[in-house]
This record gives sequence, structure tokens and C-alpha cells, in this order.
Amino acid sequence: MAESMQGMKRTCRCAELDDNMVGKQLTLMGWCHKQRDLGGLVFITLRDRSGEVQLLIDETSSQEVQQKAAQIRSEYVVAATGTLRKRESANPNMKTGQVELLVSELRVLSESQTPPFYIEENIDTKESLRLKYRYLDLRRPDMQSKMMLRHRITKLTRDYFDQAGFLEIETPMLIKSTPEGARDYLVPSRVFPGRFFALPQSPQLYKQLLMLSGYDRYMQIARCFRDEDLRADRQPEFTQIDLEMAFVDMEDVISVNEGYLKRLFSEVMDIEIELPLPRITWQEAMERYGSDKPDLRIGMELKDISDLVADSSFKVFADAISNGGSVRMIAVPGGSSLSRKEIDSLGEYVKTYRAKGLAWLTVEEKPRGSILKFVDTDLVQQLAERAGAIAGDLLLIVADKNEVVYDALGQLRCEVARRMNMYQPDDYRLLWVTDFPLLEHDEEAGRYVAMHHPFTSPKHEDIALLETDPGAVRAQAYDIILNGTELGGGSIRIHDQQLQQKMFSLLGFTDKQAWSRFGYLLEAFKYGVPPHGGLAFGLDRLVMLLTDSESIRDVIAFPKVQNSSCLMTDAPGDVDEAQLEELGLILSQLTKQAAEGSEEN
Repeated sequence: MAESMQGMKRTCRCAELDDNMVGKQLTLMGWCHKQRDLGGLVFITLRDRSGEVQLLIDETSSQEVQQKAAQIRSEYVVAATGTLRKRESANPNMKTGQVELLVSELRVLSESQTPPFYIEENIDTKESLRLKYRYLDLRRPDMQSKMMLRHRITKLTRDYFDQAGFLEIETPMLIKSTPEGARDYLVPSRVFPGRFFALPQSPQLYKQLLMLSGYDRYMQIARCFRDEDLRADRQPEFTQIDLEMAFVDMEDVISVNEGYLKRLFSEVMDIEIELPLPRITWQEAMERYGSDKPDLRIGMELKDISDLVADSSFKVFADAISNGGSVRMIAVPGGSSLSRKEIDSLGEYVKTYRAKGLAWLTVEEKPRGSILKFVDTDLVQQLAERAGAIAGDLLLIVADKNEVVYDALGQLRCEVARRMNMYQPDDYRLLWVTDFPLLEHDEEAGRYVAMHHPFTSPKHEDIALLETDPGAVRAQAYDIILNGTELGGGSIRIHDQQLQQKMFSLLGFTDKQAWSRFGYLLEAFKYGVPPHGGLAFGLDRLVMLLTDSESIRDVIAFPKVQNSSCLMTDAPGDVDEAQLEELGLILSQLTKQAAEGSEEN
């Protein structure tokens, strides 16, 4: 039977003990991690979020305390009062391994069934089971360490931006749907039947309005929602470190955020990063790394060899070049040691990125390769020199349209590095990627779409190209990259109403459509808009990388799974017919059948 803690008050957490407390009477509370009954001696390892400490119950403890201790099992919630003393046999693997609490009073505050998995670090348990019992999973020390680091990062963020003159201002959760980009989550209105709010994909328009309202520097730890297919670093609800600044250019935005990253790495990771961070343009990133999120821990830069193989009799190379594409390669250090089976698997890998195949050559005295009959020894040497390759390296070559070549080789260099363990997870490489294209052409829609969003400003020197060559216009946009992952991104915004309307026109919006979707912003723009720009970091993604986690699910307290459902609460769930009637909603027969089918599954 559970006992009350009335009359007992916790002195401190389990791992907050120190030598100065030896000899003092203390009260500790937590969960029993394990109990060892040695007959006359009972040891209980008591755990809370700070760590563990050993409780000792011996013949000096009362009979009542000895009997209770013998009955305690794993995950029982326990309160213990006693005297802290030095341990006879210290445990160097415990933070409190030098001391133990000799118990004089013991209470079982709550009993526990046997958990479905061990409450310990790095358990080999299916993620689905961990998520179903997430409240137990969150007890594990490694999970608690991640949650506490997330708290530290969030607090540091607020402190830094407060000291930099930013105001934290909340923006609404119930907003108007602006269907551009990912799908919105919709919320039906009871008061306005047939009309809907949307949950914000970001506070973008509101933070621009705050600049127009004169607040100068805004930040928010903002909750955002997107109804999209998930992957390791995506969730339907996620958190951004969102900020906006007025009367600034790109250099101002980058400078304040570099200061934030320097402080973050110094105080949280004990790593000093040098400023300014390296920068490359989007075009350079694509040509050198095949990605606008380059991982600088990896070498193997892409090399264009179209000129060297232009006269090749190999049809794949010739066709790619004649169709306006290119032939490019990477050199894998020591890659000649890979087996034919391993190389063939890399060929299958690039096909998932639309490449038709992968040509390869070894840099050896007697080269081996899939295209040896089309190249001579001199050409192999020229290719090796172009790549900076040495004996024992492997050349991997893709020929196709440029976008396919970039994507395939960009992904391949990362995959090869993973397979060959070419980098350390605690090697952090930051950089800025700038000068993104403002627009990209959507072949299916037959029109241009914004690469970032419709409010991104073009570079001043490219504005004239909006009329003649929209695809060549560069944006005042910038992304911050860490080890091949986008930590955040932003841009300088359009603050001129005529330029904003021209942008909407290029994106295929009629004036009526633009005013229907963004009318309140366009109306506000009539009343004096300062030049402004900002950036948003993905907080979940940032914590994931700094804790070397495989997924952002590991750094979110109660995440969703691949299909956006919650295994712990069974959300989303049914609602009463009365609730649907209040909202003026009627489920179609197909929807009912789909819901019934998902319940059965």
C-alpha cells in the first residue's frame, strides 16, 4: 500500500550530494533502480533525474525499515531519510560513488508493475515499444540527459537574444490558411460553420507585421505545424527558434546569429568555434558538393570531367554532354580496397537518386573499372590528376542532367563516408550557404515557385532579371548548415509593395488571389514598412545534432511516429457525433470506412 510523504521533505536530488554533506541527516526521494538483498544487508540504488545514489539498510536500521526494504522492487517510488556516510567500497562509475545513505526511515510512496523494458541507458528495444510507454522511456538517464540539454539550449537562446535587444512576442496558433508549400492542419470553426482556421507552419507573416509595427527585434520559441510525410528529422509539430530584425541587411542577420552559435557551442558543448563562419554560394555548393547542405567533414568534392571525356566513345558520357548535362566524379580515398559487390551496391544506391548508373575506375598501376574499354591509361591518369587522387583511390562517375548528377554524387559522397567511417560524430563543421536561386521552375505546374517563400527579396543587382530571366535571379537568402544538415534558414524580405506584387505575379497569383491569401499583409504594406529580415533555427534538429541522436523523436518529449499518430495516446482519435454536429461536419462514407479500417489495424 502506498504511503504518504507527509512530514518528510526532500533535502536535495540524489546526485546533488557532496562530501560536505557527510554526517548530515538527509531525505532523498526517487525511483528504485535496483535492489540487492544480501540477507541482513539491503542495497537500493535510488534514481532521479540528477543521477543515482546508494541507500544502505543494515542491522542498525529498524525492523520495520528492514522489512520494507526487502519488499521494494524496481521502479517503486521511495522516500528515505538517513545519515550520509562514506562508502566502504567506492564505486568510480557513479557520480555519488564515494557516499551512501544509511537509512533510518523508509517509505514506499508508490508501487510499480514490472516495466516492459529496462529503465537504463542505450537499451536495445523497439522504438515502437518505447514510444507506447514513453513516460517510462523518459525515465532513462540518456533520455533525461537529452531533455535537460534541450532545456539548457532553450534557456541560453532566450538569454542571448534578450541581451541582444530582442523581444519575445507570441504569435497566434489559430490563423488563416495560406496554402503555399506543405499542407496546413485545419481547425473547423464552430462559430463560423464551414470555415476553418489553420495551425501555423511558421510565424512568417506575423513576424513581418511585427517589424512593420515597430518592434525592431523579435524572437520566439515558436510551435509550428505541417501536415507532411515524415522522416528522421521531421515531425507534424515542431519547434523553431524564430527571429526577425528591422533596418538590417544580410550581414547584420548573419552576425547576430554567429554570435548565438558561438555562445551556444561554448557554453553547452564546451567547443570554441572561430568566427566568421565559412560561406559559400549556392552555386559553389552544388558544383563542389552536389548539395546545398554540404557536409564539410567529408572531402571527395565533385569534379567536372566533361571536357576530358567529351570525345569518349562511351555513349552514356556523350549523350549526357550533348543533352546539356555533364559528367562528374568523386575520388574515394583508399576506395580501391572496396569489393566489386560493394561498388555494385553503390551503383544501386545512386539509382535511387535518378542516376542511370555509376561508372568506376581504380587508380592503380593496372587500373580496374567498369569502363576500361572506353578509356586509356593516359585518360585514367588525367582523371586522377583532376580529382587529386593517388594510388589506391577509387573514381566514381555519374553522367546525366546537372541536377541529377549533383543529387546522385552529393548523396553518394555522404553514403560512402558513412560506410567507410570517414568522420567523427563530434567533429562539428558549420557554414553559411548564400545566394540561393529566388525561383525554381515546377515542370508539373508549368510555373515558377519560390525556392524559400514568396516574401524573399531578390538581390538588388538581379531585380531587372525578373522581367527577362526569372530563373537567373538570386535571392537574399541564407542557410546555416551543420554537418550536412540545415540548422536554419532565412532571408531579407521584400518591403516594397510593388516588388511584392511583381513577385506574386511571377508565382502565378492573380491580384485577386494574392489579396485573398495575403490581403492583410498587402494592406499593412501601405503604411510604411522598414527593410527587414530574419532567420529560424529548427530547435529539435539542433538538439538532435548536438546529442548525436538518430532522430528528432529522441529529443522531443512526446513525438509522433511515421504516420503522424501517437502510440502512447492513440491520437488521432474519434470524436462524438455531437461534436461533429456542433461544427457542422458530416463524415463521408469513405472516411468512416477508412477510420474503421485504421481502428482494426
